[in-house]
Amino acid sequence: MTDDIEIRQAVAADCDVILAMLVQLARELGDSDSFKCRLEDIRDHGFGTNPLFRCLIASRQQENVGLALFFPLFSTTRGQPGVYLQDLWISSDCRDAGLGSRLLRQVAISAAQQWHACYLDLMVHGHNQAAERFYRRHGFDERGEDRHLSIDGDKFCRLQQAPG
Repeated sequence: MTDDIEIRQAVAADCDVILAMLVQLARELGDSDSFKCRLEDIRDHGFGTNPLFRCLIASRQQENVGLALFFPLFSTTRGQPGVYLQDLWISSDCRDAGLGSRLLRQVAISAAQQWHACYLDLMVHGHNQAAERFYRRHGFDERGEDRHLSIDGDKFCRLQQAPG
């Protein structure tokens, strides 16, 4: 079990720890080539004057063994605030021991307390069947009518410059 693991809200001094766990997550997902996040990004966007995300860190005796990075959402369809779980990572030696469930629960509690979140959204990599099974065990299901679309890079810059 994970009873000896402490979960706490990350602080600015944890930026290097957060980045190290995100790098490990990217490796495990096969996303190392596309992973661009830097220490400055974590510091500036997570702990600057207008923080864009929050992070929970799980540790056991000075060893960091888990992370949950999340941020607020608002749904006009629901008329309610929610929380988006961007990243959930558990070290391999702590998997299947309940830590992922504890972190997921703490994200829900923190978001409900901090901004009255009433729902939690996330995405699962298509090739990560273990993660999908984990989330489905917790009651997550696919919203068939929703499709995730994205724009970035040059296309995002062109959008900003488009007339109209």
